[in-house]
Amino acid sequence: MTSSDPYAECSELRGRITPPEQSFFRNFTAERMFRDFPQLEEHRGWPYSDPVREGLRRAALEEHSGDLWVFAYGSLMWDPAFHFAEVRRASVAGYARRMILKEWRGARGTREAPGLMASLDHGTGCDGLAFRITADLVDPETDNLFRREMIAPGYHAQFVETQTQSGAVQALTFVADHDVADTVGDLSRDDQIKWIAQGVGFLGTSRNYLANIVSQFSALGIKDEYCVELLRDVDARIQTTSEAQS
Repeated sequence: MTSSDPYAECSELRGRITPPEQSFFRNFTAERMFRDFPQLEEHRGWPYSDPVREGLRRAALEEHSGDLWVFAYGSLMWDPAFHFAEVRRASVAGYARRMILKEWRGARGTREAPGLMASLDHGTGCDGLAFRITADLVDPETDNLFRREMIAPGYHAQFVETQTQSGAVQALTFVADHDVADTVGDLSRDDQIKWIAQGVGFLGTSRNYLANIVSQFSALGIKDEYCVELLRDVDARIQTTSEAQS
């Protein structure tokens, strides 16, 4: 029997996930972004058109029916911006979370000082969260989801086998597209640290993006060595830079 409490299996996350109505990404559109942040006008040719994005959404969901699981490994873990009936701890084999998506268009970095966000890349395993969207809400909620995650080239939307506390599910997620120039899979660790330490934009800093991942995992008793060590080194660089400037 399914509980009516979305947090029945992850009570530690209660109050740690932004309600959809309070999310910047609720009813998000590229047009609204350009209207609210006119400094981004130079990037107007970057987003997918609505018809192209809708085609990608329909293709991804073509063989799906019923409730939908979404695997979250980045900002969706604390700010999914969609209504969900259930959240579980989850993991996927054969993939890893990597900070390799270059952000330089104003969200968490600039052309002069780019930042980084997470992609799901090939690897040895990735912890995250799985959210269940009820069948009656799949269409409107994935429309909202794709307007955010598939705003422009950067990811492939696909299903992956996802392990949860209550068994395996097939979950929709967003995997790194290495054919896109913004996916910088060969970025050195020193440059990862530098970019995360410097990146800032209208969504906040790249550093806080990484810290939010660590914080959600800490609440669940999960330790992601890659993220923890990267955050430690980012904070050390910020401290050193601050001391040098004072």
